[in-house]
Amino acid sequence: MLNQKTLKKYLNYDPETGVFKRKINSGKAKIGDVAGGINGSGYICIRINSVKYRAHRLAWLYVHGKFPDNQIDHINRIKTDNRIENLRDVTQSVNAKNRDLPSNNTSGHIGVKWNKKQQAWKVAVCQGHYGSFKCKLDAVAKAKEVYKELGYHENHGRACND
Repeated sequence: MLNQKTLKKYLNYDPETGVFKRKINSGKAKIGDVAGGINGSGYICIRINSVKYRAHRLAWLYVHGKFPDNQIDHINRIKTDNRIENLRDVTQSVNAKNRDLPSNNTSGHIGVKWNKKQQAWKVAVCQGHYGSFKCKLDAVAKAKEVYKELGYHENHGRACND
């Protein structure tokens, strides 16, 4: 199992940029090269001693001296932004409360959808119905209120560049 001491032998980490750089030549990788590459899920992965690790988990180990207890949430939801201030160790249920706007959303706001039959904006969060509104802004305000009361992260449902 990789530990902080071994990690620091192979890599330097800049907590302000979230970038890892090589300290040891390894194959084609030279000292000072940025370590890792983006995997199929969009996360940066780094290989150490033939084992592949996600860079955000290595950042946690590098700074805190141990791997995270749970999942790492990228607060701004940018999977390649591994600045330590952008990472938090959270349970899966907390991590799920900081997600992107679903791709099939047509209102532009999480928890708000148009109800054609009622000709109104419906607010639905976690299988709960929180009202129908003629004014979209009222529906959006109600959805934000509900998500906040339920403990969702303030970024939940926002586009990553909002």
